[in-house]
Amino acid sequence: MKPSARIGRRNYLEFWALTNMAPVWRVIRSVGPLHAAVNRFLVNRLVLKLPIRPNPLSTKAGYTSWESLTDRTFDSRHLPPVPLAASAPNPVEVAELFRRDGEARDCPRSTVLFAYFAQWFTDGFLRGDMNIPRDPRKNSSNHEIDLNQLYGLTPAVTSALRTRSGGLLKSQVVNGGEFPPYLCELGRIKDEFAGLSVVRFDDVPFGARDALFACGSDRANLHIGFTMLTTLFLREHNRVARRLAGRHPDWDDERLFQTTRNILVVLLIKIVLEEYINHITPTLFQVRMDPAVCRTAIWHRTNHMAIEFNLLYRWHSLIPSALLAGGEERPLSDTLVGNRLLTECGIGPLFEDATTQRAGRIGLFNTDPALLHVEEMSVTEGRAVELASFNDYRAYCGFPRLKSFAEVSSDPRVQQGLAALYPTVDDIDFYAGIFAEDPLPGSLLSPVMQRIITVDAFSQAYTNPLLSPQVYGPATFSPTGMEIIESTTSLADVLNRNLPEASRRYRARMTYARG
Repeated sequence: MKPSARIGRRNYLEFWALTNMAPVWRVIRSVGPLHAAVNRFLVNRLVLKLPIRPNPLSTKAGYTSWESLTDRTFDSRHLPPVPLAASAPNPVEVAELFRRDGEARDCPRSTVLFAYFAQWFTDGFLRGDMNIPRDPRKNSSNHEIDLNQLYGLTPAVTSALRTRSGGLLKSQVVNGGEFPPYLCELGRIKDEFAGLSVVRFDDVPFGARDALFACGSDRANLHIGFTMLTTLFLREHNRVARRLAGRHPDWDDERLFQTTRNILVVLLIKIVLEEYINHITPTLFQVRMDPAVCRTAIWHRTNHMAIEFNLLYRWHSLIPSALLAGGEERPLSDTLVGNRLLTECGIGPLFEDATTQRAGRIGLFNTDPALLHVEEMSVTEGRAVELASFNDYRAYCGFPRLKSFAEVSSDPRVQQGLAALYPTVDDIDFYAGIFAEDPLPGSLLSPVMQRIITVDAFSQAYTNPLLSPQVYGPATFSPTGMEIIESTTSLADVLNRNLPEASRRYRARMTYARG
């Protein structure tokens, strides 16, 4: 099926224009004011591809109420609930469509570092309910990009992580490198960190608990990718705080800490927009962080994360079955709760290992068997909140409804797998469909996934209060902070100014390059 037929002629013309005419885009990028104007125009046009927030519905109920609009402990939702059909296949069977049963299919242009960053970044705001039993309708999110992976979700957690001197966060030096402090001593959580939690703490072997780090996120110790990135931003926080203290000897600990935190949150947003988003999209135009983008935008509304956004960001197929860490390939299980790898190898070499390895391709039949239970859980969650069908979401996103399994994917295996489970293409679950659908040429993501991510990512990053025109400036960040923000464009920038233990620069890229 031709791409123009799959997404509609008008959508395809826009896609073609953004992915062709390289000389035109080079000229636009080279002229500062023109680039800024086009940047503002394109971001606004992309966000308005879907109805603007607030969504009238949430997972609280199938009708609009004051609480559905304001109670953000329930997820927002893009489409009304649809009762599950009697013919719906078992979630276990659907999860089998994701199983990797041979060599991983590599992503054409993403590195494992991209996979690590995607998981770590989205874990900051796409957070499920933490109560037991878990309610799939609810969340534990602050609904902001606030770097809670480092600072925690609550003031109490933030307080436990601070030194209360010089604006610094607690840390320790191991093998010449700065790391978060250890959470436990003799297998028990230290009193100073009693308010911190660790996901599945009871499952961590008693002897391994003393290697856990005290971090803002309860998931920080789950995987080396999480811990590498949190450690990097911890180092950057303390580096910036020391620099501010040198420039402003009259500032107290509180002002140093809060100003540094402001700077770090905006650094993260800038990296997300200028490196992460530009890697995801196949367009020749490069997005830049510009607070003026939403100065008069009608979509500048309170953030409220959507259940669809949460589910479509579960890119388990990005993770290879063996990960390069410490210069050798290791099974996925060896990198879980793998903090000793960080202190032994150093974060510079680990960032470079993740940069030199390809990630898996996002799609069906490419998830390591060890993660299949998460795919099953995701299908189950979509059913629990009665998500509409994949075809319904295609129509919502402005794409033509598909009429056959062959139109979903050109891969015969995907076609046969879907046909074996679903009576018609209209019955495909949202979660299965977004991973089954072929991406457009040069894209990492399927059209529905790309559209929802683009709309929700831009509209929820740019509404951060630190990017408000009244807030963004030297009064909030200091002249030194503005200099740091303006001179930072990538993770590699942050990494290589925080490696005092290293004798050389290390690579840190989300886009794969040989050599």
